Amino acid sequence: MKIWVAVKRVPDTAARIRPEATGQGVDASDVKFVLNPYDEFAVEEALKLREQSGEGEVNVISVGPAESLPVLRQALAMGADRAVLLEAESPTGLELDNSQVSHALASYLRAQSPDLVLLGRIAVDLQSGAMAAQLARRLDIPRVCDVTSLELSGGKFRAQRLVRGEVEIVEAAPPLVLSAQKGLNEPRYPALKGILAAKKKPIETVPAELGEIRLELVKVTPPTERQPGKIVGEGAEAVPELLRLLQEEAKVL
Repeated sequence: MKIWVAVKRVPDTAARIRPEATGQGVDASDVKFVLNPYDEFAVEEALKLREQSGEGEVNVISVGPAESLPVLRQALAMGADRAVLLEAESPTGLELDNSQVSHALASYLRAQSPDLVLLGRIAVDLQSGAMAAQLARRLDIPRVCDVTSLELSGGKFRAQRLVRGEVEIVEAAPPLVLSAQKGLNEPRYPALKGILAAKKKPIETVPAELGEIRLELVKVTPPTERQPGKIVGEGAEAVPELLRLLQEEAKVL
């Protein structure tokens, strides 16, 4: 079974993101970049499937600048067999839109004939959640998004996902695109042995075949600063004033 996991280099969720002075991008000078947390679930699930079946290979792939190599090394340290970087001229990788990235991934993966393509349900930078659908469409194979449980039995995948508080169960035969939701598994930490082994595993670097730009970045601005809170009183006597402020100032009632 050929499993491919698409991963992305993203800013650490604890990092303070500041716009560039021009307002046309993000100042990444002192931002720490990491493997997208949702993609960690995808890598872990791929490794579990390989371990359960006792065969197959797990490959990881990313689209972005050369600085994306460390996140591929992390996936290799977790246990992936090999990695591919589709290198794109982009200062941080944040400048690439989903259409470009899905085109690059599909252009490469189409020739690999994958049985399963895994990725996180969202990337924590853009949070669009559109990559799985776009990639599946370009590869012309089915997809199941936001998977919370996955089994392989009798040559078919059995996936579970939450839909409006209910559990939806989907069965599908390979090839298939799946996006991993939080709770699918608990990603393993790379052990020292895996970290050392990752240094010897191959990373192929090829130019990315980026698709057409569909989105234009107009401006990057910081969020509006939160206004200071007000103390309107104590106990039941404060309720009328609180209601007035919610209606007249906050305008939420």
